[in-house]
Amino acid sequence: MAATTTTDRTDSRETRVEDRLADLFDAHHERLHRLALRLSRDTEGARDLVQETFLRAARRVSTVPDGASSEEAWLVRVLVNVCRDVNRRKRVRGIVKPVTDADLTTGGFENAIVARATVRKALAMLSARGRAVLVLHSLEERPVAEVAKLLGVSRVTVRWHLATARRRLAIWLKPPQERQEHEE
Repeated sequence: MAATTTTDRTDSRETRVEDRLADLFDAHHERLHRLALRLSRDTEGARDLVQETFLRAARRVSTVPDGASSEEAWLVRVLVNVCRDVNRRKRVRGIVKPVTDADLTTGGFENAIVARATVRKALAMLSARGRAVLVLHSLEERPVAEVAKLLGVSRVTVRWHLATARRRLAIWLKPPQERQEHEE
């Protein structure tokens, strides 16, 4: 009978970790990418967010809970935190530009591309958590209780973020002259 060496045990452990990460990626990367697309401004940014999410999972694979819904909740929280970190770094570097009236009025709202860009800019002005709550509930049609579980917050907090995000978007998406009347 051959003795098990330390190298064999290490190789076996690394294989289990790699298998766990592969399973996590296969099960959740598409949904995380869709969420990341809605949280970021572009495809490359979304890919970077998902990549960083899985890198963080790889560094702490033992802390990822078992079970599909628990794994997803953990990964969504990590993704939202990664998005917050990226936005915080961009703000510090002055890369995030506020939406101006000129941005909202060029080309008219009839054009679907301009409308989509306008909504993306308005969504980008929300906090990362507010944006995540709005996207998960309103765009992915998840119930408040599920959003709360995914983000690790209470249902009351989800409802508050939803109300705040909707109120802010309603103001930001108005034509400039109506916004000025509302703000005065």
